[in-house]
Amino acid sequence: MSLQAARRRKQAILRWVVVGLVLTFFALPLFGMLEFTTRGAGGSGRSLDTWAKLVDFGTIDANYPDLKEGLIASAGLAVLTVVIMLVLLVPTMTWVRLRLPGLRRTVEFICLLPLTIPAIVLVVGLTPVYAWVTYLLSEDTIWLCFAYVVLVLPYAYRALDAGLGAIDVKTLSEAGRSLGASWFRIMIRIILPNLRTAVLSASFLAVALVLGEFTIANLYSRVNLQVAIFRLGKSDAQVSVAVALAALAFAFAVLFALSFVGVTRREARSPFTRRGRRRAKES
Repeated sequence: MSLQAARRRKQAILRWVVVGLVLTFFALPLFGMLEFTTRGAGGSGRSLDTWAKLVDFGTIDANYPDLKEGLIASAGLAVLTVVIMLVLLVPTMTWVRLRLPGLRRTVEFICLLPLTIPAIVLVVGLTPVYAWVTYLLSEDTIWLCFAYVVLVLPYAYRALDAGLGAIDVKTLSEAGRSLGASWFRIMIRIILPNLRTAVLSASFLAVALVLGEFTIANLYSRVNLQVAIFRLGKSDAQVSVAVALAALAFAFAVLFALSFVGVTRREARSPFTRRGRRRAKES
């Protein structure tokens, strides 16, 4: 018994050592960025002037037009990418599970394919497509959303596939059809509410990827947040690093929210947690 207790204690110490090393590995660059952005004029003392510039929209509008353009473009790209991705994937994956299960591996292969294609190859392949996009629509950065949908397909597919695998899609849809609901109503009122966690996971992953994308926008000479940070680094390094740190903090917050939402939903449904047992009694 004492040997088992000693072994568990050693394993716990080892786990904390590994976690501490990983946290230190990730925290040191962030601390370096924070230290650099709080340096005073001439590198002496501490100052919050750099962060004050970021919350002053008048200063950003007047002195950093590329940053303003990149922020607006990335926000629009995140929204459009998430909307197109969900409209494309959720009905397709649901229909494949219901009517075409033999195509499931094919759809999975197509969705995971962008993981194996380097960004530069993707850019070359999409160049003729974007020649038509520029001709028919415009050269606006917002139309990069079509390329970004391709980029987020592997991550979104995995999140949605896990959500669809956790529910009985066939029984739910047949129950809805037997009550006279249309397919559109079944998707909106039955499938999507049951996929809430998976949809949120896919959306958060898509937002995090869009906010961090640089290669495609830079090669197409468009300005998104990462390209704006790159250009800003040539003229004002402190503001550039501060924006990069804020973007990283936002991405961490998004991923934390993702895990928090998932755990909360699982705890609420589990009969082995206090919240799950209380919910079962209430129902």
